[in-house]
Amino acid sequence: MKDNKIEFTVNGENKIYDGDPLRRLLDVLREDYEMPGAKEGCGEGECGACSILLDGKLVNSCVVAMGTIQGKEVMTIEGLKENERGKCIVEAFADAGAVQCGFCTPGMVMASEALLRQNPKPDEQAIRKGISGNLCRCTGYDQIVDAVKMASERGDGLW
Repeated sequence: MKDNKIEFTVNGENKIYDGDPLRRLLDVLREDYEMPGAKEGCGEGECGACSILLDGKLVNSCVVAMGTIQGKEVMTIEGLKENERGKCIVEAFADAGAVQCGFCTPGMVMASEALLRQNPKPDEQAIRKGISGNLCRCTGYDQIVDAVKMASERGDGLW
């Protein structure tokens, strides 16, 4: 039988996955590593509820097969919220009232981190484009945009 071991990191911790390479990263994070932050939304890569950073880029983990992540670095909301940038974004979301039902919040926070890494001082149009792959069922987009602006201002120098 072929060796299916896949080595990668999750939030800076080395992991070895020995299983079906076609299994979705989202399922492995939630079921094997007990990281429920990435949510199962549409399951088709359209809603962003399962957003994570893969080698620093925002991706929908529901469409990432385990066989494609050999040697890659995964960051989830569980890891992001432990660093200063993540704390800054999470606090800005709370202070701006950007958390409504909360289902989209982890994905929105990951999208915000990805945006701020590329553009630490985004204007409103850049923020709306940056979060455009993430859907909020409560349609609280204005508060989310305010939260990203707030995080950008408060986190000056973090990104």
